[in-house]
Amino acid sequence: MDKILIEIPTWLGDCVMATPAIENIIKLQPNAQITIFGSKVATEVFKYHPKVNRVVIDRSRSEKYRIYYLYKLAKQLGEFDCALSFRRTITSKLFVFFTNASLKGNYRRYDKKPRHQVNRYNDFINATLNANITAAKLIIHTNLKKIEPSKSNKKVLGINPGASYGSAKRWHPNKFAKVASELSGEYDMVIFGSEKETGMAQDIEKSLIKMGATNYQNLAGKTSILKLIERIAQLDLFITGDSGPMHVAAAFQVPTVAVFGPTKDEETSQWMNKKSIIVKKNLNCQPCMKRICPLKHHNCMKKIKANEVLSATVKILAQSDGRACDR
Repeated sequence: MDKILIEIPTWLGDCVMATPAIENIIKLQPNAQITIFGSKVATEVFKYHPKVNRVVIDRSRSEKYRIYYLYKLAKQLGEFDCALSFRRTITSKLFVFFTNASLKGNYRRYDKKPRHQVNRYNDFINATLNANITAAKLIIHTNLKKIEPSKSNKKVLGINPGASYGSAKRWHPNKFAKVASELSGEYDMVIFGSEKETGMAQDIEKSLIKMGATNYQNLAGKTSILKLIERIAQLDLFITGDSGPMHVAAAFQVPTVAVFGPTKDEETSQWMNKKSIIVKKNLNCQPCMKRICPLKHHNCMKKIKANEVLSATVKILAQSDGRACDR
């Protein structure tokens, strides 16, 4: 194959989990020219990939006639030997159909058994390309030359309270602050979040100030995706919910404590990060996979105490020598 078009998952976390499958496409077709197509957020993951020749941002959502836009775009992109989409939406199926590729494939689940999403994406590639190759580590290429030490020479803790999926996946900001405050003597802190999550970040900031911790940066709503990736790559410890940044941290083997509630950790936990611990409850209502708690109590997250997460950080650091490795 000379030219391959790949439509990547829309969300940051899903996109990162698709990287092992995409690396396998490249291994199977090392001389192919690769075009990546996807959301503005997701395509940033591939900006510095040495094997990606072109990145095209999907702007169809803002178009009045979205299907017609995708049809025109598919024709404008030119000839491809293969067009693959890691998405299951009707618009993605139509986009792949509109291309001139001789081999076309759309992601689907091949069974209903619990399986990590990384493996599900890889199953799709094996089935479509008639291959039998296993999924390796998550890979994100950056322009980061070296790890920059903090100005105080302390280690750096990242706090990520948000989750784009919905409020059901979010742990309480005050509990994040309690854990961070306990670690503030050893760590400088960085609060992450999107523009929509600045309120949560401000709540953490206010709590930290009340607790006497001032060695923090609040970067919520202030970083590009590329800058977010670079900052996470330099962390010594990360405390997060089930989110896109959690998977970014896994790509750089950052020691991570992940707080899980309504989602299936066997499907979306950090992939191949040995320095990772999940903190969760095992309630009868879990996992509901809902964006908002259908029972209105949100106990899957409310019942997780700050001390439980703090204990997990002690465990994770006992098996880690500080800064993340293999970067």
